[in-house]
Amino acid sequence: MPADAPAAAAASRPLAGILWMLVTGACFVGVTAVVKHVGAGVPAAQAAFLRYALGLVFLVPMLRPMLAARLGRRALGLFALRGAVHTGGVLCWFFAMTQIPIAEVTAMNYLSPVYVTLGAALFLGERLAFRRIAAIAAALAGALIILRPGFRELSPGHVAMLFTAVLFAASYLIAKQMSGEVGAPVVVGMLSVTVTLGLAPFAAAVWVTPTAGQLGWLFLVAALATAGHYAMTLAFAAAPVTLTQPVTFLQLVWAVLLGALVFGEPADGWVIVGGAVIMAAVSYIAWREAAARRRRVTPAVPEA
Repeated sequence: MPADAPAAAAASRPLAGILWMLVTGACFVGVTAVVKHVGAGVPAAQAAFLRYALGLVFLVPMLRPMLAARLGRRALGLFALRGAVHTGGVLCWFFAMTQIPIAEVTAMNYLSPVYVTLGAALFLGERLAFRRIAAIAAALAGALIILRPGFRELSPGHVAMLFTAVLFAASYLIAKQMSGEVGAPVVVGMLSVTVTLGLAPFAAAVWVTPTAGQLGWLFLVAALATAGHYAMTLAFAAAPVTLTQPVTFLQLVWAVLLGALVFGEPADGWVIVGGAVIMAAVSYIAWREAAARRRRVTPAVPEA
């Protein structure tokens, strides 16, 4: 089969890919909205722990492949490392949600793919061409447009989101390394288990007894997050990343509208402009990745 056959097959369902990515965006904005709604009623660390602990029910279909994987010491060590960095990212993200508007959290979240590109060059030996460097620079400029240091006071929430993007990027890079060694259910399942364990001591330190309503909202967060990741997988299977990636910018539009209409957060034009710059850079990086894959002669079976 030619190297570009998988891409061609995927491109035959562009509408399905766009629709699934719209569902993905709706789910992830829903996650943000529910966490914002729960707010300070549950400490950030405890809310994060309950989101993952309640979501363990979705691991049931993954138990068999996880047990059958017979992970060695190296694999367990890498999964533990991923769990640690992802735990830090989750803590920072939940904290940021209590400090800054939804739109700013959403826009700054777009920095993660940029850091992934940098990390792949630094730690995985991937080539970083000038055009990718220019895209990264543009994305960082977009972050500066959002933050506007020197023109307004930066809150701890903004700092937390900068750490969130870096830590989630590190988590993704480890997942990318492990995806060639074990199946996707093992990668996803181990993340849920290790992050739940990692968050437990932080949650215990600030624990307050949650109400039934708060537990229900946080279970909804887990369900929406799971549905979002599943829909994103379907989107990637239906259409090329170069087509689906720009659709994710609509998440920022929904976040701005949600923040203004539901939470009374004024729409900030600088956030929209900065988010657009970052998203354009991320889309360009995705396009370059797809173009590089199409030039390969040997089919990239592990990436299918």
